[in-house]
Amino acid sequence: MAELVYRPVIGLAKTLFKAWDLKIDCKGSENIPRSGGAVLVSNHISYLDFIFDGLATLPQKRLVRFMAKESVFHHKISGPLMRGMKHIPVDRKQGETAYQHALQSLRSGEIVGVFPEATISQSFTLKSFKSGAARMAQEAGVPLIPMALWGTQRLWTKGHPRNFRRSHIPITIRVGEPVEAPQDQYAGAITRRLRERVQELLEAAQRAYPVRPKGPDDTWWMPAHLGGTAPTPEQVKAGEAAG
Repeated sequence: MAELVYRPVIGLAKTLFKAWDLKIDCKGSENIPRSGGAVLVSNHISYLDFIFDGLATLPQKRLVRFMAKESVFHHKISGPLMRGMKHIPVDRKQGETAYQHALQSLRSGEIVGVFPEATISQSFTLKSFKSGAARMAQEAGVPLIPMALWGTQRLWTKGHPRNFRRSHIPITIRVGEPVEAPQDQYAGAITRRLRERVQELLEAAQRAYPVRPKGPDDTWWMPAHLGGTAPTPEQVKAGEAAG
């Protein structure tokens, strides 16, 4: 079926990246299968992560159908685009419908994108992973493709203003080798293995990142354990509980 919406959106995204003069460093795209279904699994630190995850699959001439919260599909601007790109709406009260939709896409040879942390990590560290990605891969008989992004939080993330200026921000993307999801293994064990792999990729992306904060006012995008002033996971939880 012709991609009447997806490909023009990709073209627009590339134009914006050029206008913002982003320095994108992507390694590991060869790990994206050229054909057949797969579950693409990424960390989540920005509202724009799905764009950069999708960018990593383009060298293999693949498109990703992302699972996203249903409210995005009701927005007057994003809604028609999300539906046109055949992304998958997730109603958390009726998650089974989205799950079956994703399974159908996987079995028809599509790549389905999942953020197993479910929400953006405000600490910029990995949160716990939900097991849905592993269970989908098991049931559909497809591999899991781990990914990690770094730098996207500097463009637009929760609790901080957008930065869409020509600011030369580096974006580092790392794609790992497939993680198999045998049906005779416990989904929780596969999920733990998957999270460990994403953590390794995230650390590799952070090591490769070419810049550091410019000064005390620019440390917000670095996690506390790396010397930044982003809240720790414990502080985030405490804030959520207080709210």
